[in-house]
Amino acid sequence: METDNLYQQRIEKLKRLQESGARVYERSFPGRSLVRDAIDQFAEGREMCLAGRLISLRGHGKSVFADMRDVSGKIQIYLRADTIGKDVFEHVKQIDIGDIVGVRGTLFTTRMGEKTLEVKEFTILVKALREPPLGKSKEDQHWYSLADVETRYRQRYLDLMSNEESRRVFLLRSRIIRCIRAFLDARGFIEVETPMMHPIPGGATARPFVTHHRALDTDLYLRIAPELYLKRLLVGGMEKIYELNRNFRNEGISTRHNPEFTMLELYEAFADYRGIMQLVEEMISTLAREVLGAESIVFKGHTISLAPPWERIPLLDAVRKQTGEDLSPERGEKSAVAIAERLKLQIEGPKTYPKIVDEVVKSLVVPRLVQPTFLIDYPVALSPLAKKKPDNPLLTERFQPFIGGLEVGNAFSELCDPLDQRERFEAQHVDRERGDEEAQRMDEDFIRALEYGMPPAGGLGIGIDRLVMLFSGKESIRDVILFPQLKPEEK
Repeated sequence: METDNLYQQRIEKLKRLQESGARVYERSFPGRSLVRDAIDQFAEGREMCLAGRLISLRGHGKSVFADMRDVSGKIQIYLRADTIGKDVFEHVKQIDIGDIVGVRGTLFTTRMGEKTLEVKEFTILVKALREPPLGKSKEDQHWYSLADVETRYRQRYLDLMSNEESRRVFLLRSRIIRCIRAFLDARGFIEVETPMMHPIPGGATARPFVTHHRALDTDLYLRIAPELYLKRLLVGGMEKIYELNRNFRNEGISTRHNPEFTMLELYEAFADYRGIMQLVEEMISTLAREVLGAESIVFKGHTISLAPPWERIPLLDAVRKQTGEDLSPERGEKSAVAIAERLKLQIEGPKTYPKIVDEVVKSLVVPRLVQPTFLIDYPVALSPLAKKKPDNPLLTERFQPFIGGLEVGNAFSELCDPLDQRERFEAQHVDRERGDEEAQRMDEDFIRALEYGMPPAGGLGIGIDRLVMLFSGKESIRDVILFPQLKPEEK
Protein backbone atom coordinates (compact mmCIF):
# COMPACT_ATOMS: atom_id res chain seq x y z
CA MET A 1 0.00 0.00 0.00
CA GLU A 2 2.86 2.36 0.81
CA THR A 3 4.25 1.77 -2.67
CA ASP A 4 0.86 2.65 -4.20
CA ASN A 5 0.77 5.88 -2.17
CA LEU A 6 4.26 6.88 -3.26
CA TYR A 7 3.36 6.16 -6.88
CA GLN A 8 0.23 8.31 -6.58
CA GLN A 9 2.23 11.14 -4.98
CA ARG A 10 4.55 11.16 -7.98
CA ILE A 11 1.59 11.16 -10.36
CA GLU A 12 0.24 14.23 -8.57
CA LYS A 13 3.60 15.98 -8.86
CA LEU A 14 3.66 15.17 -12.58
CA LYS A 15 0.21 16.72 -12.99
CA ARG A 16 1.27 19.87 -11.17
CA LEU A 17 4.33 20.20 -13.40
CA GLN A 18 2.29 19.75 -16.55
CA GLU A 19 -0.36 22.21 -15.36
CA SER A 20 2.37 24.80 -14.76
CA GLY A 21 3.54 24.43 -18.37
CA ALA A 22 6.64 22.32 -17.72
CA ARG A 23 7.55 19.98 -20.58
CA VAL A 24 8.44 16.97 -18.45
CA TYR A 25 9.30 14.38 -21.09
CA GLU A 26 11.77 16.26 -23.31
CA ARG A 27 12.98 14.98 -26.67
CA SER A 28 16.64 15.89 -26.14
CA PHE A 29 19.09 18.02 -24.17
CA PRO A 30 21.74 19.28 -26.60
CA GLY A 31 25.16 20.56 -25.64
CA ARG A 32 25.64 18.45 -22.53
CA SER A 33 29.05 17.37 -21.27
CA LEU A 34 29.82 14.35 -19.14
CA VAL A 35 30.10 14.73 -15.39
CA ARG A 36 33.61 13.28 -15.65
CA ASP A 37 34.62 16.27 -17.80
CA ALA A 38 33.36 18.68 -15.15
CA ILE A 39 35.32 16.90 -12.43
CA ASP A 40 38.53 16.23 -14.38
CA GLN A 41 38.66 19.68 -15.98
CA PHE A 42 37.35 21.54 -12.96
CA ALA A 43 37.89 25.31 -12.80
CA GLU A 44 36.16 27.81 -10.52
CA GLY A 45 33.52 29.71 -12.45
CA ARG A 46 33.64 27.46 -15.50
CA GLU A 47 30.27 27.14 -17.25
CA MET A 48 28.99 23.58 -17.78
CA CYS A 49 25.92 21.89 -19.21
CA LEU A 50 25.19 18.52 -17.58
CA ALA A 51 22.37 15.96 -17.48
CA GLY A 52 21.72 12.89 -15.38
CA ARG A 53 19.62 11.11 -12.78
CA LEU A 54 19.09 12.52 -9.27
CA ILE A 55 20.40 10.12 -6.62
CA SER A 56 20.01 12.28 -3.50
CA LEU A 57 18.17 15.40 -2.38
CA ARG A 58 18.83 17.74 0.54
CA GLY A 59 16.41 20.63 0.86
CA HIS A 60 16.96 23.83 2.83
CA GLY A 61 14.01 26.21 2.31
CA LYS A 62 14.80 28.28 -0.77
CA SER A 63 17.82 26.19 -1.75
CA VAL A 64 18.41 22.54 -2.56
CA PHE A 65 21.55 20.43 -2.79
CA ALA A 66 21.33 17.27 -4.89
CA ASP A 67 23.64 14.61 -6.28
CA MET A 68 23.26 13.90 -9.97
CA ARG A 69 24.84 10.99 -11.84
CA ASP A 70 25.41 10.10 -15.47
CA VAL A 71 27.30 7.22 -17.05
CA SER A 72 30.67 8.77 -16.18
CA GLY A 73 30.20 9.69 -12.52
CA LYS A 74 28.32 11.90 -10.06
CA ILE A 75 28.47 15.55 -9.06
CA GLN A 76 26.71 17.76 -6.52
CA ILE A 77 24.39 20.47 -7.86
CA TYR A 78 23.14 23.51 -5.98
CA LEU A 79 19.78 25.12 -6.78
CA ARG A 80 18.66 28.48 -5.36
CA ALA A 81 15.34 30.25 -5.92
CA ASP A 82 16.98 33.66 -6.41
CA THR A 83 19.30 32.21 -9.08
CA ILE A 84 16.97 30.12 -11.24
CA GLY A 85 13.84 32.16 -10.54
CA LYS A 86 10.81 31.52 -8.36
CA ASP A 87 8.74 29.90 -11.13
CA VAL A 88 11.43 27.38 -11.99
CA PHE A 89 12.12 26.77 -8.30
CA GLU A 90 8.47 25.73 -7.97
CA HIS A 91 9.37 22.96 -10.42
CA VAL A 92 12.31 22.03 -8.20
CA LYS A 93 9.85 21.46 -5.37
CA GLN A 94 8.22 18.71 -7.44
CA ILE A 95 11.37 16.68 -8.11
CA ASP A 96 12.13 13.29 -6.59
CA ILE A 97 14.99 10.86 -6.40
CA GLY A 98 15.23 9.07 -9.74
CA ASP A 99 14.13 12.02 -11.89
CA ILE A 100 16.35 12.83 -14.88
CA VAL A 101 17.27 16.52 -15.11
CA GLY A 102 19.29 18.85 -17.27
CA VAL A 103 21.26 21.74 -15.72
CA ARG A 104 23.39 24.65 -16.88
CA GLY A 105 25.53 26.62 -14.49
CA THR A 106 28.99 27.39 -13.11
CA LEU A 107 31.40 25.28 -11.10
CA PHE A 108 32.50 26.20 -7.60
CA THR A 109 33.90 24.54 -4.48
CA THR A 110 31.82 24.45 -1.29
CA ARG A 111 33.19 25.23 2.16
CA MET A 112 33.42 21.46 2.68
CA GLY A 113 35.68 21.23 -0.38
CA GLU A 114 33.16 19.48 -2.65
CA LYS A 115 33.14 20.27 -6.36
CA THR A 116 29.66 21.55 -7.17
CA LEU A 117 27.67 23.05 -10.03
CA GLU A 118 25.63 26.14 -9.12
CA VAL A 119 22.59 25.83 -11.39
CA LYS A 120 21.49 28.81 -13.48
CA GLU A 121 19.09 26.92 -15.77
CA PHE A 122 17.10 23.84 -14.71
CA THR A 123 14.97 21.42 -16.73
CA ILE A 124 13.12 18.27 -15.67
CA LEU A 125 13.77 15.96 -18.61
CA VAL A 126 11.95 12.87 -17.29
CA LYS A 127 9.75 12.41 -14.23
CA ALA A 128 10.29 9.00 -12.60
CA LEU A 129 6.96 7.62 -11.41
CA ARG A 130 8.35 4.78 -9.31
CA GLU A 131 10.38 5.12 -6.14
CA PRO A 132 13.96 3.84 -6.53
CA PRO A 133 15.74 2.05 -3.65
CA LEU A 134 16.01 4.61 -0.84
CA GLY A 135 17.76 4.76 2.50
CA LYS A 136 15.83 5.08 5.77
CA SER A 137 16.41 8.77 6.41
CA LYS A 138 13.46 10.88 5.29
CA GLU A 139 15.34 14.13 5.95
CA ASP A 140 18.33 13.21 3.78
CA GLN A 141 16.99 10.93 1.07
CA HIS A 142 19.80 9.00 -0.56
CA TRP A 143 20.02 6.10 -2.93
CA TYR A 144 21.63 2.97 -1.54
CA SER A 145 23.00 -0.12 -3.25
CA LEU A 146 20.32 -2.63 -4.18
CA ALA A 147 21.10 -5.76 -2.19
CA ASP A 148 18.25 -8.17 -2.97
CA VAL A 149 19.77 -10.66 -5.39
CA GLU A 150 16.62 -11.69 -7.24
CA THR A 151 15.56 -8.07 -7.72
CA ARG A 152 19.02 -7.26 -9.06
CA TYR A 153 18.74 -10.00 -11.69
CA ARG A 154 15.06 -9.52 -12.52
CA GLN A 155 15.11 -5.70 -12.59
CA ARG A 156 18.63 -5.14 -13.87
CA TYR A 157 17.85 -1.49 -14.56
CA LEU A 158 17.55 -0.89 -10.80
CA ASP A 159 20.76 -2.80 -10.20
CA LEU A 160 22.65 -0.69 -12.74
CA MET A 161 21.13 2.50 -11.32
CA SER A 162 22.19 1.79 -7.77
CA ASN A 163 25.23 -0.54 -7.80
CA GLU A 164 28.59 0.79 -8.92
CA GLU A 165 30.00 -2.75 -8.88
CA SER A 166 27.42 -3.99 -11.39
CA ARG A 167 28.19 -1.12 -13.74
CA ARG A 168 31.89 -1.95 -13.40
CA VAL A 169 31.32 -5.60 -14.34
CA PHE A 170 29.33 -4.85 -17.48
CA LEU A 171 31.70 -2.14 -18.65
CA LEU A 172 34.48 -4.69 -18.12
CA ARG A 173 32.56 -7.21 -20.20
CA SER A 174 32.28 -4.72 -23.04
CA ARG A 175 36.02 -4.01 -22.91
CA ILE A 176 36.85 -7.73 -22.98
CA ILE A 177 34.76 -8.28 -26.11
CA ARG A 178 36.25 -5.21 -27.77
CA CYS A 179 39.79 -6.40 -26.99
CA ILE A 180 39.06 -9.91 -28.30
CA ARG A 181 38.00 -8.42 -31.62
CA ALA A 182 41.11 -6.23 -31.77
CA PHE A 183 43.38 -9.19 -30.90
CA LEU A 184 41.95 -11.41 -33.64
CA ASP A 185 41.61 -8.67 -36.27
CA ALA A 186 45.29 -7.80 -35.78
CA ARG A 187 46.19 -11.44 -36.56
CA GLY A 188 44.32 -11.58 -39.84
CA PHE A 189 41.06 -13.14 -38.65
CA ILE A 190 37.82 -11.83 -40.11
CA GLU A 191 34.50 -11.71 -38.28
CA VAL A 192 31.57 -13.54 -39.88
CA GLU A 193 27.94 -14.31 -39.07
CA THR A 194 26.16 -17.64 -39.38
CA PRO A 195 22.50 -18.68 -38.86
CA MET A 196 20.92 -18.85 -35.43
CA MET A 197 18.09 -21.12 -36.60
CA HIS A 198 19.25 -24.52 -37.86
CA PRO A 199 17.36 -27.30 -39.65
CA ILE A 200 19.62 -29.78 -37.82
CA PRO A 201 21.14 -28.95 -34.42
CA GLY A 202 24.86 -29.69 -34.45
CA GLY A 203 28.36 -28.64 -33.49
CA ALA A 204 28.04 -29.59 -29.82
CA THR A 205 26.66 -32.25 -27.53
CA ALA A 206 23.56 -30.57 -26.13
CA ARG A 207 19.76 -30.63 -26.05
CA PRO A 208 18.36 -27.93 -28.38
CA PHE A 209 15.40 -25.57 -28.23
CA VAL A 210 12.92 -26.15 -31.05
CA THR A 211 10.67 -23.65 -32.81
CA HIS A 212 8.39 -23.74 -35.86
CA HIS A 213 8.65 -21.67 -39.02
CA ARG A 214 5.13 -21.02 -40.28
CA ALA A 215 5.92 -20.00 -43.86
CA LEU A 216 8.10 -23.07 -44.49
CA ASP A 217 5.96 -25.27 -42.23
CA THR A 218 9.06 -26.85 -40.72
CA ASP A 219 10.69 -27.17 -37.33
CA LEU A 220 13.93 -25.29 -36.71
CA TYR A 221 16.36 -25.41 -33.81
CA LEU A 222 18.00 -22.52 -32.01
CA ARG A 223 21.75 -22.73 -32.50
CA ILE A 224 23.64 -24.83 -29.96
CA ALA A 225 26.93 -23.97 -31.71
CA PRO A 226 27.98 -22.30 -35.01
CA GLU A 227 30.69 -24.89 -35.67
CA LEU A 228 29.31 -26.76 -38.67
CA TYR A 229 28.48 -23.55 -40.53
CA LEU A 230 31.88 -22.01 -39.81
CA LYS A 231 33.56 -25.14 -41.16
CA ARG A 232 31.53 -24.80 -44.35
CA LEU A 233 33.24 -21.40 -44.72
CA LEU A 234 36.63 -23.13 -44.42
CA VAL A 235 35.58 -25.35 -47.31
CA GLY A 236 34.73 -22.20 -49.27
CA GLY A 237 38.24 -20.81 -48.80
CA MET A 238 37.88 -18.46 -45.80
CA GLU A 239 40.98 -19.44 -43.83
CA LYS A 240 40.92 -17.41 -40.56
CA ILE A 241 37.45 -16.66 -39.25
CA TYR A 242 35.67 -15.98 -35.98
CA GLU A 243 32.18 -15.33 -34.70
CA LEU A 244 31.07 -13.80 -31.41
CA ASN A 245 27.78 -15.60 -31.18
CA ARG A 246 24.77 -16.37 -29.04
CA ASN A 247 24.12 -20.05 -28.38
CA PHE A 248 21.05 -21.70 -26.86
CA ARG A 249 21.07 -25.00 -24.99
CA ASN A 250 18.03 -26.53 -23.33
CA GLU A 251 19.78 -27.40 -20.10
CA GLY A 252 19.60 -26.67 -16.39
CA ILE A 253 20.29 -23.30 -14.80
CA SER A 254 23.11 -22.95 -12.28
CA THR A 255 25.83 -20.56 -11.17
CA ARG A 256 27.79 -21.73 -14.24
CA HIS A 257 25.02 -22.32 -16.78
CA ASN A 258 22.50 -20.11 -18.52
CA PRO A 259 20.44 -21.53 -21.42
CA GLU A 260 21.40 -18.51 -23.56
CA PHE A 261 25.09 -17.62 -23.55
CA THR A 262 27.84 -15.93 -25.57
CA MET A 263 30.71 -17.75 -27.25
CA LEU A 264 33.74 -16.83 -29.25
CA GLU A 265 34.29 -19.47 -31.92
CA LEU A 266 37.19 -19.32 -34.35
CA TYR A 267 38.91 -21.46 -36.99
CA GLU A 268 42.36 -21.24 -38.51
CA ALA A 269 43.12 -23.26 -41.64
CA PHE A 270 46.42 -25.19 -41.73
CA ALA A 271 46.75 -25.07 -37.93
CA ASP A 272 46.24 -27.84 -35.37
CA TYR A 273 45.32 -27.98 -31.69
CA ARG A 274 48.89 -27.20 -30.62
CA GLY A 275 48.80 -23.91 -32.51
CA ILE A 276 45.38 -23.12 -31.04
CA MET A 277 46.70 -23.78 -27.52
CA GLN A 278 49.37 -21.14 -28.07
CA LEU A 279 46.73 -18.76 -29.42
CA VAL A 280 44.58 -19.25 -26.28
CA GLU A 281 47.52 -18.60 -23.95
CA GLU A 282 48.49 -15.49 -25.84
CA MET A 283 44.95 -14.15 -26.20
CA ILE A 284 43.86 -14.55 -22.56
CA SER A 285 47.12 -13.24 -21.11
CA THR A 286 46.97 -10.28 -23.52
CA LEU A 287 43.37 -9.57 -22.53
CA ALA A 288 44.38 -9.53 -18.86
CA ARG A 289 47.19 -7.03 -19.51
CA GLU A 290 45.02 -4.73 -21.61
CA VAL A 291 41.83 -4.91 -19.55
CA LEU A 292 43.17 -5.40 -16.01
CA GLY A 293 46.72 -4.10 -16.33
CA ALA A 294 48.26 -7.38 -15.09
CA GLU A 295 48.69 -11.00 -16.17
CA SER A 296 47.13 -12.31 -12.95
CA ILE A 297 43.62 -12.41 -11.51
CA VAL A 298 42.10 -13.23 -8.12
CA PHE A 299 39.25 -15.75 -8.21
CA LYS A 300 37.65 -17.50 -5.24
CA GLY A 301 40.53 -16.34 -3.06
CA HIS A 302 43.22 -17.75 -5.38
CA THR A 303 45.80 -15.62 -7.16
CA ILE A 304 46.00 -17.07 -10.67
CA SER A 305 48.78 -16.31 -13.14
CA LEU A 306 47.64 -16.25 -16.77
CA ALA A 307 51.17 -15.92 -18.16
CA PRO A 308 52.18 -18.64 -20.66
CA PRO A 309 53.01 -21.46 -20.78
CA TRP A 310 50.05 -23.27 -19.19
CA GLU A 311 50.26 -26.83 -17.92
CA ARG A 312 49.17 -29.57 -20.34
CA ILE A 313 47.75 -32.82 -18.88
CA PRO A 314 46.26 -35.77 -20.81
CA LEU A 315 42.66 -36.12 -19.71
CA LEU A 316 42.88 -39.81 -18.75
CA ASP A 317 46.01 -39.09 -16.68
CA ALA A 318 44.12 -36.38 -14.79
CA VAL A 319 41.28 -38.84 -14.09
CA ARG A 320 43.72 -41.46 -12.77
CA LYS A 321 45.45 -38.90 -10.55
CA GLN A 322 42.24 -37.63 -8.96
CA THR A 323 40.23 -40.88 -8.72
CA GLY A 324 42.67 -43.78 -9.04
CA GLU A 325 40.42 -45.16 -11.79
CA ASP A 326 41.26 -46.03 -15.41
CA LEU A 327 38.69 -44.82 -17.94
CA SER A 328 40.74 -45.72 -21.02
CA PRO A 329 38.37 -46.36 -23.96
CA GLU A 330 39.84 -49.79 -24.67
CA ARG A 331 38.51 -51.02 -21.29
CA GLY A 332 34.97 -50.64 -22.62
CA GLU A 333 31.67 -49.25 -21.40
CA LYS A 334 30.99 -51.93 -18.77
CA SER A 335 34.18 -50.98 -16.97
CA ALA A 336 33.16 -47.31 -17.11
CA VAL A 337 29.72 -48.11 -15.64
CA ALA A 338 31.36 -49.99 -12.77
CA ILE A 339 33.65 -47.02 -12.12
CA ALA A 340 30.65 -44.66 -12.10
CA GLU A 341 28.97 -46.84 -9.47
CA ARG A 342 32.10 -46.96 -7.32
CA LEU A 343 32.43 -43.18 -7.51
CA LYS A 344 28.67 -42.78 -6.80
CA LEU A 345 28.17 -40.49 -9.78
CA GLN A 346 24.74 -39.13 -10.67
CA ILE A 347 24.30 -39.69 -14.43
CA GLU A 348 21.22 -38.28 -16.15
CA GLY A 349 19.86 -40.63 -18.81
CA PRO A 350 21.65 -43.73 -20.11
CA LYS A 351 25.08 -44.49 -18.62
CA THR A 352 27.07 -44.25 -21.83
CA TYR A 353 30.87 -44.10 -21.87
CA PRO A 354 30.96 -40.43 -23.00
CA LYS A 355 28.50 -39.30 -20.31
CA ILE A 356 30.43 -41.14 -17.58
CA VAL A 357 33.80 -39.67 -18.57
CA ASP A 358 32.27 -36.22 -18.86
CA GLU A 359 30.72 -36.44 -15.38
CA VAL A 360 33.95 -37.72 -13.79
CA VAL A 361 35.87 -34.81 -15.30
CA LYS A 362 33.26 -32.18 -14.33
CA SER A 363 32.73 -33.46 -10.79
CA LEU A 364 36.13 -34.71 -9.67
CA VAL A 365 38.83 -33.22 -11.91
CA VAL A 366 37.83 -29.70 -12.96
CA PRO A 367 37.30 -28.26 -9.42
CA ARG A 368 41.00 -28.93 -8.72
CA LEU A 369 42.27 -27.15 -11.83
CA VAL A 370 42.86 -23.71 -10.32
CA GLN A 371 45.91 -22.50 -12.24
CA PRO A 372 45.46 -22.37 -16.05
CA THR A 373 45.54 -25.92 -17.40
CA PHE A 374 44.89 -27.62 -20.72
CA LEU A 375 43.33 -31.09 -20.47
CA ILE A 376 44.33 -32.72 -23.76
CA ASP A 377 43.80 -35.89 -25.82
CA TYR A 378 40.14 -36.81 -25.25
CA PRO A 379 38.66 -40.20 -26.20
CA VAL A 380 37.02 -40.35 -29.64
CA ALA A 381 33.61 -41.13 -28.12
CA LEU A 382 33.60 -37.70 -26.45
CA SER A 383 34.82 -35.85 -29.53
CA PRO A 384 32.75 -36.59 -32.65
CA LEU A 385 34.19 -33.61 -34.57
CA ALA A 386 37.88 -33.90 -33.62
CA LYS A 387 40.75 -35.50 -35.54
CA LYS A 388 42.21 -38.75 -34.16
CA LYS A 389 45.74 -38.85 -32.79
CA PRO A 390 48.03 -40.58 -35.29
CA ASP A 391 49.73 -42.63 -32.54
CA ASN A 392 46.49 -43.66 -30.77
CA PRO A 393 43.30 -43.80 -32.86
CA LEU A 394 41.16 -44.18 -29.70
CA LEU A 395 42.05 -40.59 -28.70
CA THR A 396 41.65 -37.25 -30.43
CA GLU A 397 43.66 -34.04 -30.75
CA ARG A 398 41.35 -32.10 -28.47
CA PHE A 399 41.89 -29.84 -25.50
CA GLN A 400 39.88 -27.80 -23.04
CA PRO A 401 41.27 -24.84 -21.05
CA PHE A 402 40.41 -24.63 -17.34
CA ILE A 403 41.02 -21.67 -15.03
CA GLY A 404 39.95 -21.28 -11.42
CA GLY A 405 37.99 -24.54 -11.52
CA LEU A 406 35.99 -23.31 -14.53
CA GLU A 407 35.84 -24.82 -18.00
CA VAL A 408 36.33 -21.84 -20.30
CA GLY A 409 36.52 -23.43 -23.73
CA ASN A 410 36.87 -26.33 -26.10
CA ALA A 411 39.17 -26.86 -29.07
CA PHE A 412 40.60 -29.47 -31.39
CA SER A 413 42.29 -30.33 -34.62
CA GLU A 414 39.24 -30.39 -36.86
CA LEU A 415 38.14 -33.62 -38.47
CA CYS A 416 38.27 -33.12 -42.23
CA ASP A 417 37.85 -36.76 -43.36
CA PRO A 418 34.21 -37.06 -44.57
CA LEU A 419 34.17 -40.87 -44.26
CA ASP A 420 35.42 -40.77 -40.68
CA GLN A 421 32.94 -37.99 -39.92
CA ARG A 422 30.06 -40.10 -41.19
CA GLU A 423 31.11 -42.98 -38.92
CA ARG A 424 31.25 -40.63 -35.93
CA PHE A 425 27.75 -39.32 -36.63
CA GLU A 426 26.48 -42.89 -36.98
CA ALA A 427 27.97 -43.77 -33.58
CA GLN A 428 26.22 -40.72 -32.11
CA HIS A 429 22.98 -41.93 -33.68
CA VAL A 430 23.32 -45.20 -31.76
CA ASP A 431 23.58 -43.23 -28.51
CA ARG A 432 20.46 -41.22 -29.46
CA GLU A 433 18.59 -44.47 -30.05
CA ARG A 434 19.56 -45.49 -26.51
CA GLY A 435 17.94 -42.33 -25.15
CA ASP A 436 20.79 -39.79 -25.12
CA GLU A 437 18.99 -36.63 -26.27
CA GLU A 438 22.25 -34.66 -26.32
CA ALA A 439 24.01 -36.90 -28.83
CA GLN A 440 24.75 -35.25 -32.18
CA ARG A 441 22.69 -35.92 -35.31
CA MET A 442 23.58 -36.87 -38.84
CA ASP A 443 24.11 -33.80 -41.01
CA GLU A 444 24.29 -34.91 -44.64
CA ASP A 445 24.90 -31.42 -46.01
CA PHE A 446 27.88 -30.93 -43.71
CA ILE A 447 29.36 -34.24 -44.83
CA ARG A 448 28.75 -33.21 -48.45
CA ALA A 449 30.70 -30.02 -47.77
CA LEU A 450 33.61 -32.05 -46.35
CA GLU A 451 33.57 -34.19 -49.47
CA TYR A 452 34.55 -31.09 -51.47
CA GLY A 453 37.62 -30.81 -49.25
CA MET A 454 38.13 -28.87 -46.03
CA PRO A 455 41.72 -27.86 -45.25
CA PRO A 456 43.31 -29.09 -42.02
CA ALA A 457 42.39 -26.61 -39.33
CA GLY A 458 42.35 -25.84 -35.65
CA GLY A 459 39.11 -24.69 -34.05
CA LEU A 460 38.30 -23.05 -30.74
CA GLY A 461 35.29 -22.08 -28.65
CA ILE A 462 35.68 -19.78 -25.61
CA GLY A 463 32.84 -19.03 -23.20
CA ILE A 464 32.68 -15.24 -22.91
CA ASP A 465 30.45 -15.31 -19.83
CA ARG A 466 32.87 -17.50 -17.89
CA LEU A 467 35.84 -15.43 -19.01
CA VAL A 468 34.09 -12.34 -17.64
CA MET A 469 33.40 -14.23 -14.38
CA LEU A 470 37.13 -14.85 -14.01
CA PHE A 471 38.20 -11.32 -14.88
CA SER A 472 35.60 -9.71 -12.60
CA GLY A 473 35.92 -12.18 -9.72
CA LYS A 474 32.24 -13.17 -9.88
CA GLU A 475 31.29 -16.73 -8.94
CA SER A 476 27.81 -16.72 -10.53
CA ILE A 477 27.17 -16.43 -14.24
CA ARG A 478 24.07 -14.37 -13.43
CA ASP A 479 26.31 -11.56 -12.24
CA VAL A 480 27.90 -11.18 -15.70
CA ILE A 481 24.80 -11.57 -17.92
CA LEU A 482 22.63 -8.48 -18.07
CA PHE A 483 19.38 -10.41 -18.24
CA PRO A 484 19.89 -14.00 -17.01
CA GLN A 485 17.14 -16.57 -17.38
CA LEU A 486 14.97 -16.79 -14.25
CA LYS A 487 11.88 -18.63 -13.12
CA PRO A 488 8.69 -16.78 -14.06
CA GLU A 489 7.93 -14.00 -11.60
CA GLU A 490 5.15 -14.87 -9.16
CA LYS A 491 2.18 -12.57 -9.57
